[in-house]
Amino acid sequence: MTEVDQIVLDAVDQARAAAEEAAGDFGVGDYLGVRSEDGVRQGTHYFACPHPAYTGWHWAVTMTRAARARQATVNEVVLLPSDGSLLAPPWVPWADRLQAGDLTPGALLPTPDNDPRLEPGYTGGELAPDADPAEWSQTRAVVTELGLGRERLLSPVGREQAAERWLSGEGGPDTPVARQAPGVCVACGYFVRLTGSLGRVFGVCANEYSSSDGSVVSVDHGCGGHSDVVADERGIRLPEPVFDTVSLDHSLFD
Repeated sequence: MTEVDQIVLDAVDQARAAAEEAAGDFGVGDYLGVRSEDGVRQGTHYFACPHPAYTGWHWAVTMTRAARARQATVNEVVLLPSDGSLLAPPWVPWADRLQAGDLTPGALLPTPDNDPRLEPGYTGGELAPDADPAEWSQTRAVVTELGLGRERLLSPVGREQAAERWLSGEGGPDTPVARQAPGVCVACGYFVRLTGSLGRVFGVCANEYSSSDGSVVSVDHGCGGHSDVVADERGIRLPEPVFDTVSLDHSLFD
């Protein structure tokens, strides 16, 4: 450890004054000592921070002295944590903090241009409307009717990621309700299959009494509300009536 310059070493009061000016209402506590820095005439004085919200933190005032100068000057004043101090969690970018279901009413979620889950769609806008207005209008109408006409569509990566989420979620085949189901969804009358490539594996449940109603389920998912579960309805055998009011007694007319 390099020996601290004597003038810098003796500048405790000057360092405290600088710390108090920067601390304001936080306050400056007991003097903790001095440590030499890389410079020959440079050292850092440490003071405790008495603020209850910053337990274990300390003020660090770095002092330096120019060559042939008779007084030290303040170089930097910072509040630093020590071992065991309460620290804020590491900063995580907003895009990485966003979780499923975080999108609330009124919030906007911009889609990045390089989102791998999307790819350019066909809108019909590639045709020049002034070249043949009739053909352009007809093409746009057909494109819209076919469900195209979107600037972006799900890419293979987007479909694969969605399939992985759905299969591992509540609508997948490995949930407790699916393992105890009397049948799979693909054989259920309430199962509405999706269109496109995802429809080979997924559909939507339309049984209002099922916990999966309105949700995406896999073809091998299942629940107790399967359409093949028919109620066991048995007729009730009534006892013989006390008075026969059905048959006709011919003896009355003899």
